[in-house]
Amino acid sequence: MTIAPHFQFQDGVLHAENIPLTELAEQYGTPLYVYSRQALRDAWEAYRVAAQGRDVLVCYGMKANSNLAVLHEFHQLGAGFDIVSGGELARVEAAGGDPSKVVFSGVGKQAWEIRAALEAGVKCFNVESEGELERISAIASEMGRRAPISLRVNPDVDAHTHPYISTGLKENKFGIDIALAPAVYQRATQLPGLDIVGVDCHIGSQITEVSPYLDALGKLIDLIKALADQGIALKHLDLGGGIGIRYTDETPLTPSDLLSRVFQALDSNNLGHLQIVLEPGRSLVGNAGVLLTRVEYLKHNDTKNFAIVDAAMNDLLRPTLYDAWHGVETVRQRETSGPICRYDVVGPICESGDWLARDRELRIEPGDLLAIMSAGAYAFSMASQYNSRPRPAEIMVDGTTAHVVRQRETVESLFANEQTIPVRPA
Repeated sequence: MTIAPHFQFQDGVLHAENIPLTELAEQYGTPLYVYSRQALRDAWEAYRVAAQGRDVLVCYGMKANSNLAVLHEFHQLGAGFDIVSGGELARVEAAGGDPSKVVFSGVGKQAWEIRAALEAGVKCFNVESEGELERISAIASEMGRRAPISLRVNPDVDAHTHPYISTGLKENKFGIDIALAPAVYQRATQLPGLDIVGVDCHIGSQITEVSPYLDALGKLIDLIKALADQGIALKHLDLGGGIGIRYTDETPLTPSDLLSRVFQALDSNNLGHLQIVLEPGRSLVGNAGVLLTRVEYLKHNDTKNFAIVDAAMNDLLRPTLYDAWHGVETVRQRETSGPICRYDVVGPICESGDWLARDRELRIEPGDLLAIMSAGAYAFSMASQYNSRPRPAEIMVDGTTAHVVRQRETVESLFANEQTIPVRPA
């Protein structure tokens, strides 16, 4: 396993940038999410360089990690945002983001969310059904607004990724069948309150090869040409996100791998004037974070060894949900004299599915600190309070300075909004 460059061992202790993770765990407790600010900036720089000075809008897919500090950092770097709810729009605004650089995706936009997005002035609604198209038209007309729209088309392309994060096949719930798209675009020209501005496609997540993108792009180019023949001229092409990261031994795409091929295809089809919109999430934040957890007990039986830690599936759901692999590092390296055992790293939640890693060779004792690597994406953002467990604090490290970007929840806060009802008379 390759450790992310902003989390490295110094004098036998794993650091986040220039701060020992042992110090952060002692000061802020565990479980604890720790992010590297420089990792966010370096990941962003890869997209900036790949854009080659062309008209590319990178809209951070904030469902990966929606902490306000993360959003603010990307806003300061020039990012737009890909949102999937009214709550995410509110987070963008709270972080100082520019709504005119927001694309609103998602299959189930509610009326209040559409109104909020129109009032904010988002760049575009990525429309995923004819019913949604008609709802946006009705609400925009009622408000006296023009709603900028693109259709999210489903190109029936296999992204070669986990079934739960594949979004571009016909059996997925996302988007409009690309074969039906010309008719739906024509319908959009007839509805009031709509401005057609683009086309959108998102085929999945954790994609590690360029060919699925190019397959989808070829179909999109054919669609754009067919629309032009109908008199429908688009301003932008949204290719979604999905570039994968290294969790173990993957060789991910780089933004340059993708965009260089996209520019080549568009230029050869006289479509170089189109703005390119991208919606990366994981590739911007995935390797920028770790989850710190402490070993509570070691348990051995005839068939398994368990390292029972204080983090659990409510803190990091990906292993249980996706059978996902995360690297596990002992934060303070031990002398070689101790035994190495093969452990399942499990949490205290009352579910057999509560595991963070399986069959890992570790030299550990109770009280040791472990780092669950590559935990910047789809980690805290999917965390819950299951078993009445407060969610962890989040820390952003900037060189030698640690910033608390989310306080640890208290047990009392878990039921602060609940109340009992009167006792029923006997």
